[in-house]
Amino acid sequence: MSDHSPLAFAEAPKGCRRCQRLVSLRKSLRKDHPDWWNAPVPAFGDPEAWLAVVGLAPGTEGANRTGRPFTGDASGQTLFATLTKYGFVDGQFANDPADGISLNGAIILNAVKCLPPENKPTGAEIYNCRDYLKKAARALPRLRVIVALGKIAHDSIIRMEGLRLADHKFAHGAHHALPDGRTLIDSYHCSRYNLNTGRLTVEMFEDVFEQAAYLSSASRR
Repeated sequence: MSDHSPLAFAEAPKGCRRCQRLVSLRKSLRKDHPDWWNAPVPAFGDPEAWLAVVGLAPGTEGANRTGRPFTGDASGQTLFATLTKYGFVDGQFANDPADGISLNGAIILNAVKCLPPENKPTGAEIYNCRDYLKKAARALPRLRVIVALGKIAHDSIIRMEGLRLADHKFAHGAHHALPDGRTLIDSYHCSRYNLNTGRLTVEMFEDVFEQAAYLSSASRR
C-alpha cells in the first residue's frame, strides 16, 4: 500500500469526512480489517496520460483493501489485461500493489474515491467527490480521451463539464464531445457481474480501447 499519487494535489485527504455514510463504513472496516487501505483511493498512472479510465468507486476487497484502483478483485484483472494488450502497462500485473507495475500513457481515476455500501454511492456522495475528479482531469495536459466505466462515471463527467445528461445519454461505445476538445467514450463496467451475465464481453470492452486509440491517433494527424 502507498500514499503516492501522480496527482497528489487533486486527491481527497486520507481522513476525508465529506460523506458521513462512507466515513462510518471506513471506520467499521478498519476495526474488522486494520491491515486494509480503508481510505480514499488515489489515482494511479501516468500524469502525462492521453487516456483516462474513470471507474465507479473502490471495490470492497479490491482498491479499498489494496489502495490501488482496480487491484485485488476480478474487475481489475479484466481492465489491466486490456490495458496490457494495448501497451499501457509496464511490468507484469499480478493483481497486487506489490507487482510494481506502472502505466504509460494512461491513468485510472474514480468518480467516487471511497468505498460505498453495496457499491452504490448516493447522488450527494458522487457530487461531493466530483471536484476531485475535475481537478485530476484538468491537471492532465495531454489528456485526449476519457473512458467512463458505467453510467455513474459517465454522468459525473458530463455534469463536471456543465453539460446536460439529456443531450449525452450513456450507451456502451457512445462518443461524447466535451467542451475542452476531449472525447468521452462510454463502456459498461468491467465488473464480474457484467461479464458473467454477458452484458459485456471482452471483445466489447477491447473495442472501446480500439476506438480510443483511433481517436487519439486521428487527433494528432
